[in-house]
Amino acid sequence: MADFLKVDEILNDLNLEEDMAGAEFGCGAGMFAIALARKLNKGRVYALDIQEEKLSALKGKITLEKITNVSLILCDLEDVKGSTLKNDSLDIILIPNVLFQSENKNVIIKEAERILKSGGQLLVIDWLRPNPFVPQQSLVNPDAIKETAKNLGLSLKKEFAAGDYHYGLLFVK
Repeated sequence: MADFLKVDEILNDLNLEEDMAGAEFGCGAGMFAIALARKLNKGRVYALDIQEEKLSALKGKITLEKITNVSLILCDLEDVKGSTLKNDSLDIILIPNVLFQSENKNVIIKEAERILKSGGQLLVIDWLRPNPFVPQQSLVNPDAIKETAKNLGLSLKKEFAAGDYHYGLLFVK
């Protein structure tokens, strides 16, 4: 996946300050969580995933790399208040390559909106076209995400190509 997404380039386009609080929803290997933790080096990053094995592997990785500002949360983001984080508590939330595999995409976006501070940023990255990893029927139409976000009071700030295989949508609360 690192070959498909240029994580640092994507994060460089965000309005980030080193003391912010952020999260990666569906962190998996933590590609974004680790890069975000380096940028928010005086802040806190929450890495959330439903798979304990992924969080365990990420714990080993952050320990090895001596990253101390990442908290791991085992949770189901498709549950209401599934992140367990407080309302209006984060400055930035990343949802990379998660929605295409989710049953209830709207609940995940609503959860992000709930925990974002006013003025906070939500970055959604998902697959643009079918490929060996993602069949056509699993693709998530960016217009559907924009509609859900709009209905939650989020404003689309930027839409961009996040590499050859992904689109990016940046919203502000």
